[in-house]
Amino acid sequence: MPVQFIGMIQPNEVSETFARKGPAVDPAYVRVFAQAHEHAGFDRILVPFSGTSPDSLLTLQYAASVTQKIHFLLAHRPGFVAPTVAARQLATLDHYIQGRIAVHYISGGSDEDQQRDGDFVGHDERYARTDEYLTVLRRVWTETQPFDHVGRFYRIQGAYSEVKPLQKPYVPIYFGGASAPALDVAGKHADVYALWGESLAQAGDLVRRVRASAAQQGRTVDFSISFRPILGRTEDEAWAKAERILEDTRRLRTEQGYARGGAQQSEGARRLLADAAQGDRVDERLWTALARETGARHNSTALVGTPEQVAEALLKYYDLGITTLLIRGFDPLVDAIEYGRELIPLVRSKVAERDRQAQAPALKVA
Repeated sequence: MPVQFIGMIQPNEVSETFARKGPAVDPAYVRVFAQAHEHAGFDRILVPFSGTSPDSLLTLQYAASVTQKIHFLLAHRPGFVAPTVAARQLATLDHYIQGRIAVHYISGGSDEDQQRDGDFVGHDERYARTDEYLTVLRRVWTETQPFDHVGRFYRIQGAYSEVKPLQKPYVPIYFGGASAPALDVAGKHADVYALWGESLAQAGDLVRRVRASAAQQGRTVDFSISFRPILGRTEDEAWAKAERILEDTRRLRTEQGYARGGAQQSEGARRLLADAAQGDRVDERLWTALARETGARHNSTALVGTPEQVAEALLKYYDLGITTLLIRGFDPLVDAIEYGRELIPLVRSKVAERDRQAQAPALKVA
């Protein structure tokens, strides 16, 4: 199966290793950043969401207007907009940008960030709300007659949308979350289940559990995983670069007054820290030091090495059944360009060769 690559853009230039450059919304940077991903050969671009950042939907609209073919992945938190309103917004946007949108639904792993937008619903309740939200959303997208809905979180009468998604049967649903309530929602709704960059053992276990959850619903799910590749002309150069990234991150966090690590609510963060407890290097190429330094508040693990070595490491996740790779760097624009030069073509070539080898025995039998 062909591999898919997802990058990530932000409305301004910022990273763990350097403070924000320029205004909170920098259209020129977004334009160059999005076009760089398209030129580099990415399939899709994630536009993230937080309780303090510029609006992700509007950022995506602008990025789509300055690109031609690349698709997008909108991060969206259920609970802040009614599912009927979101359904119409997303279906409308799907038409305006010619079917180039998918949506990653984030129930929220941090009470603190949820509360910035006035959401005081607890962790498990958030996933129950997401379940109901996605149920209503999909009905609005697919049903041809008005319907009523009475649930725990939403009561709706006569729901209907004149606009249906351009993509059929609906805008693709990406979903993440590693807690037990999250896996139940994934099994019912996810088209693509998204993991953070875990070790092979942990990732394989999570893939099996999500597949089992989906099978109970008579469904199948595709998988995505996120890493921060750190590349060098030699392996030693790549590891030296990783150490500089860690030093720069520590310096900036100290300057900005952030404490090291810290207690986490997110099960995904707990899982990254469990990998980090094994040491800074896991599975030879998985670098966990930054996850431990930051408390694993986001996808903060890296694969380190030459492009060839990192491509081989990514293929091990492909062999687990993970066919979408979200990669972003610590120097976001520069790294996106670099990934397009060698890493992305290498992985695509290796996956194609693997698929040819897998098909060869079947062709001989036929």
